[in-house]
Parts: sequence; C-alpha cells; structure tokens
Amino acid sequence: MKLGIIGLPNVGKSTLFNALTRGHAPATNYPFCTIDQNVGVAVVPDERLEKLGQILRPPQLTPTHIDFVDIAGLVKGASHGEGLGNQFLSHIRNVDAVVHVIRCFEDEKVSHVDGTLDPQRDIEVVETELILADLEMVERRLSKTKKLAKAGQAEIKRETALLEQVKEALEGGNPAEKLSLSQEELDCLKDTPLLTIKAQFYVANIDEGSLAEGNDYSRAVAEHAASAGREVVNVSSKLESELIDLSPEEAREFLQSYGVAESSLEKVIKIGYRLLDLITFYTIAGGNEVRAWILKRGQRAPAAAAKVHSDMERGFIKAEVMKFKDLERFGTEHVVREHGLLAIEGKDYVVQDGDVLTIRFHAG
Repeated sequence: MKLGIIGLPNVGKSTLFNALTRGHAPATNYPFCTIDQNVGVAVVPDERLEKLGQILRPPQLTPTHIDFVDIAGLVKGASHGEGLGNQFLSHIRNVDAVVHVIRCFEDEKVSHVDGTLDPQRDIEVVETELILADLEMVERRLSKTKKLAKAGQAEIKRETALLEQVKEALEGGNPAEKLSLSQEELDCLKDTPLLTIKAQFYVANIDEGSLAEGNDYSRAVAEHAASAGREVVNVSSKLESELIDLSPEEAREFLQSYGVAESSLEKVIKIGYRLLDLITFYTIAGGNEVRAWILKRGQRAPAAAAKVHSDMERGFIKAEVMKFKDLERFGTEHVVREHGLLAIEGKDYVVQDGDVLTIRFHAG
C-alpha cells in the first residue's frame, strides 16, 4: 500500500510524514520547503503477528509495511503549473490512496499561503486543482479516442463513452471517484491515470491541546467530510513528531497522557485498509519466519503466493490454512492440527483476513 500525503504548503504534511515514518524530511516554515517527493516506509503495528511469534516461536518475525509519499504543497493554479504544480501533481498519480492534510491549528510562527486559516476554503483549493488536472487530461485523451473511434474499434468506443462520462462529472465539480466505476471500467481507462479516482480521506492537523476533543476548525473539516462521504481523523503532527525517538511503549504512554488511544499511524492505517479493502494474511516459512502480508480482499490463494514469490504462484499446488483465532485459542500448531482445523485449500480458495498459510509449490 502506498499513500500520498497532499495539501497546501505549511499545513504540516512533512511533519506528519516524519511522525508516520519516523523519518526526517525537511519541515520548515516556508512554502515549497518540500520540492522533491519524500518517500518513507512505516511498519504496520500488528498485535496478531506478535501473538503468532509467541505461539510459533520462529527465529524471525517480519511485519508488513506501508509506503508514504510526502508530496509538495499544492496551491491555486497548480493544475496550470503554479508553484511547480504540474510536477507535484504527477507524483500523486503513482499512489494507491490520498491522505489530504488540512491545517486546523493557529500559529503566528507558521505562515499560511493564503494569509488566513479557513479549512473549507483550503480543501476546495486543493480538490479543485485535482479536478482541473484530471479534466485537462481527459480532454487530451478524448481528442485521440474520438479520432480512433471512427475506425470502429469497440474497445475505443467504450473508452470514449467512459471518458465523456468522467468529463461530465469533472465539469460539474465532482471527482471521478463519485462515479463508482467497476474494475472493468477502470481497466478501460488505464491510459488516463486520474487523480480524483483515488480513494481519499482527510487528516485534520490540530494543536496538541485540542487533540482529545478537536476544535472549531477540525469540526468544519468533519462537516465537509460527512457531506463528501469521506473519512476524517484528527492528528497533532507536531505532538507526534516528538515521539520519533521513543519506544512504542513510551510513545503510547505519552499519547495516553493527552487522552489519545491510538497513534496517527494506527489511525491512518485502519482507514487506508478500509478504503482500499485490504486484509492481512501470514505465512510460515519452514519454521524459520512468520511474515505478514497485505492483500486485496477477495483474492485467491495463488495471488497470496505471488506476494511471497512469483515462483510460488507459477508452481502453486496447495495452501495449508490455519486461522489465527484457532492458533490463539489452542496455543500450538500441533493442537490445531489435532482438532482437524488445518484446511488444505486449492487455487480457488479465497484468502481471509488473519489466515496463516503454508504454501506448497513446485520449484523451478
């Protein structure tokens, strides 16, 4: 999973990026402090993996991870190159979902690109630029497909019709995401990598004193999110940036002192999983490693095997499947087997969240 962090300049994107990835991207008080995209990796906290480590006692436990991309601040006119906008917009096309950070804190030391604090306006500025960028791309693609459609190719005609549908939505000020296109329709639009087709949610970046209950600015974001059908989470990136050098236990205690039960990373991961409809499964590698993996919900066992290695997918024979809840209940792999709860599944098996797999395959 790759999540792109977007927003206006000076809203706390790089500070949030550092908090999420425990990185050290530049985070200073001037627009376009970030010019090139910063890419960082965050380990997914996973209590089930820790429990599997206690039960199976492998020499190695390997968690799954999420890539975060800190994308430079967008401004009004970005779709036409303002503030190096075209370059920044192109970075968004390569992520799976978008984390839109909105400034909800007052600080005289941190300038606002528009001079005043107005979350509703800030959201509209960024989202309008995404819509305008998509509209320009759709119009360019339509000029090509309309010519090709004259040759009578059915696939091109279908793409042209879909592009016209997307164009109408964009011209009405609506993101392409609102069209709820099927996977087949999305595949048909593969030559038009739309920004507004991506799942998006909001992070209201607030001051630490308002973290437990929010403030008027974050409530304005929540109201907008509700009307747009999107999720929102309150985070104090400044506060959480102070956790970078603490142990997980120390960080949790620190947040709890502010009345916060989960870190920004945990909150963002949960929303990302929901929006992208993802699950976590686990593999056992010869008793030497238990590893967590991310998979799209509804995928079958060979797709899970492919996550581990392409050779496993090609030579897939079967998957030995145990459920995490059974391992947790009985405490050992041996007892799970004794109770007949280890299933042998073939290529048609749909992998479930929490499955523990041993994949058998023909090597070579």
